[in-house]
Amino acid sequence: MADLAPGVVTLFGGSGFIGAQAVRALARRGWRIRVAVRNPVLAIEVQTAGDPGQIQFMRCDVTSAEDVAAAVRGSNAVVNLVGVLHDGGGKRGFKSAHVEAARNIAQASKAAGVERVVQISAIGADADSPSAYARTKGEAENEIRAVYPDAVILRPSLVFGADDGFLNRFAAMATLAPALPLIGGGKTRFQPVYVGDVAEAVARAVTRGDAAGRTYELGGPDIYAFREVLELVKRETGRDRLLAPIPFPVARLLGSLLQTVSLIGLTPPLTRDQVVMLQKDNVVSPDAEGLAALGVVHPASMESIAPSYLYRYRVGGQFAPSPAH
Repeated sequence: MADLAPGVVTLFGGSGFIGAQAVRALARRGWRIRVAVRNPVLAIEVQTAGDPGQIQFMRCDVTSAEDVAAAVRGSNAVVNLVGVLHDGGGKRGFKSAHVEAARNIAQASKAAGVERVVQISAIGADADSPSAYARTKGEAENEIRAVYPDAVILRPSLVFGADDGFLNRFAAMATLAPALPLIGGGKTRFQPVYVGDVAEAVARAVTRGDAAGRTYELGGPDIYAFREVLELVKRETGRDRLLAPIPFPVARLLGSLLQTVSLIGLTPPLTRDQVVMLQKDNVVSPDAEGLAALGVVHPASMESIAPSYLYRYRVGGQFAPSPAH
């Protein structure tokens, strides 16, 4: 299949952590970008990622077939970045945000004659997974591929960057708590990937003809055990906290209790489903195609990027002495 020349691309969830960077990567390539989000007012800072008039915002509820159809009208390509990390129920639940949204996007895109669809999934996505997150991500892939067999699926590992919800969460916790939770003994392995590299992969997946119909697992250059991730957080924040082992059965119970805060609209610090996901390594499969297959041959390491934003959690912030390495 031939490469896709820059035209109009619609990004669902284009104002999020990965989406904002993907907008920049596509804007650099000359695409006209339609950012379809629930609340365009909260996404306005993304507008500076391109030239005047290059980026348009559109209010869209991905669970509404009518909204989605309006968002993809006239588009050459569509990227689905919509995802939630905990099941908030209703329109913010896994089924709605992952499966129903993917079905609406695939069907509307086909009706509108969209040439290329890119689905952002996750390593571990599997319609038979015991984790509701991974299971609905797998079901979403199936919904997309049922309509677009040539869709491109991107499955990143843990994504890090200045606004991430992982390293920042534990760094913030280190400023308040005397210990950090070492769930399952800290043996779960991750292959963290830089958000800028994921965004570059998105842009290449949209454009490259040879990416059609392929699935890519995106991981960075290094693999870390969970314990090593927390050690990095401790080192870069200069906060020497205890690492408290929490067995998986205890962590599941704790997650079940903590996730109840979602009933009052708060983001739970831990859910039972997240503990279930931690029981399986989150690394690129040995036989999977990765960043290199998309031409991203020098991905950034977590060691090189994390210090550029974790400094704010040190005593004294950016003016504190750099921790000794």
